[in-house]
Amino acid sequence: MSTPSASSSEFTTDPRSLRQTLRAYCKPRRARSIAEILITTLPFALIWALMWLSVSAGYWPVALVLAVPAAGFLVRLFMIQHDCSHRSFFHSRRTNDWTGRIIGVLTLTPHDFWRHSHNIHHASSGNLDRPSIGGLDTLTVREFQALPRWQQWRYRLYRHPLVLFGFGPMYTFLLDYRLPFGFMRAGKMPWISTLGTNAAIAVLATSVIWFVGLGPFLMVQIPITLLAATMGVWLFYVQHQFEATYWEHDEHWNAHDSALQGSSYYALPGILRWFSANIGVHHVHHLASRIPCYRLPEVLRDYPELQTFNRVTLCESIEFVRLALWDEDKRRLVSFREASVGSGIK
Repeated sequence: MSTPSASSSEFTTDPRSLRQTLRAYCKPRRARSIAEILITTLPFALIWALMWLSVSAGYWPVALVLAVPAAGFLVRLFMIQHDCSHRSFFHSRRTNDWTGRIIGVLTLTPHDFWRHSHNIHHASSGNLDRPSIGGLDTLTVREFQALPRWQQWRYRLYRHPLVLFGFGPMYTFLLDYRLPFGFMRAGKMPWISTLGTNAAIAVLATSVIWFVGLGPFLMVQIPITLLAATMGVWLFYVQHQFEATYWEHDEHWNAHDSALQGSSYYALPGILRWFSANIGVHHVHHLASRIPCYRLPEVLRDYPELQTFNRVTLCESIEFVRLALWDEDKRRLVSFREASVGSGIK
């Protein structure tokens, strides 16, 4: 049964009040959660098998085409794992954690370690004075101008699309998630999580290679992994890196304002919304992270006013790639070219 919709007169843009209102949607439905896992995992396994058969028969171009939907299903599995990290997919904390750990073997993402870093992201997103853990480093125009020339070029390289969506995803999922060197003070949990996931990945990969062979395994798995990693990074990029986003220094930063103003509503076509498990409804997710992904459309239906907040279309999101610096005077993200006007930056 859906939550009764509210009239426009009852709708409020106050983030604190909205957060209280959205608590009514923070109730997962076990049958629906299980169904979501099945309709994602089974097609992924089927397409993987079809890719292997195509490679074995010498039709590797067919396998490359099939890698696109396979990567989409893998992204969807990651989004389910993401919900499990918020313990919103099932009522049971234990079920959420073990579902996330199992999916993490397929997504190459150690669940408990990622959950820790992602919670830091939720607690600090949009804060200019806190490390950008689980997000993208963003400098202000003044910070960029104060850097030595070589550090400016290093930041330019870091923000280049080929690095953000090419090398970056490969580094993150294939290397960075293998050992938690950035969390040496977080105790033993990150090490148990990453090393345990690594061991499970090794067992699964070895078993599949024994059955299909090393060459076919690599020809199937590598395109899926790289495509899915790029898709996933792109989604998390767009959700906070848009022109009128929210950034504040610590003394003015507010978690509630950051959730609503600093997260986009990525208005994707229906098929892309499904594969991304509604993660584009990100402003609602940051306000109430315990809402399961399949209930986010209910919120937009019951409160259509939220469809106008920070709305970003697919075409607009491509244009936002050029934005790289936060202009504290204009209160928006700007490109390097815009920041260079009158500043001497080339």
